[in-house]
Amino acid sequence: MFWDTVAGVYDVFVNIINRKTHIRLRNTVSEMISPDDTVLECACGTGMLTSVIAGRCRKLIATDISEKMLDKARKNCKEIGNIAFEIADITALEYPDNSFEKVVAGNVIHLLDDPRGALGELDRVCMPGGKLIIPTYINKAPNGKTSRFAHAVGKAGADFRQQFTAESYRRFFQQSGYGDVEVSVADGRIPCAVAVMGKKS
Repeated sequence: MFWDTVAGVYDVFVNIINRKTHIRLRNTVSEMISPDDTVLECACGTGMLTSVIAGRCRKLIATDISEKMLDKARKNCKEIGNIAFEIADITALEYPDNSFEKVVAGNVIHLLDDPRGALGELDRVCMPGGKLIIPTYINKAPNGKTSRFAHAVGKAGADFRQQFTAESYRRFFQQSGYGDVEVSVADGRIPCAVAVMGKKS
């Protein structure tokens, strides 16, 4: 699996190559988490968001499909006691309906063959009145062309199945039936659009 292969070096991208974006992204996401929240994080990777979410919530279940990414996240978050790390497939979550006040899925929607299927799963496990927090990289230039970043990582093996501008990302959620979508941008070398919406009623 590509993500097992890159787990050992992924933090170079997180903390050096795209550091500015990720600092802003962590700040944005952390402000949305409350002390009483039970949170599910999907596609946690090496724990970039995991550490700031856990620092703000009551309990966090951090998941990824890659065991080696999870191993790295465990090491990066070893001083934090309210995290359970679990293997999980974002398109087929095994958690009960209405389980979490907040559901976070960072930088994964653009990688999926069936992003709406994954969105349905994220919505299903979110409690009524809860929030979905779904950042993803902006990998399409305003002129409609694939960004150099998306082209490069695709050649490396992380194929971008979906390509978004900030505005087309908003439309993706609106077309999926969400009327209250808020999208902000964590700017930097490779910017990230952060979509936030309530669970479907």
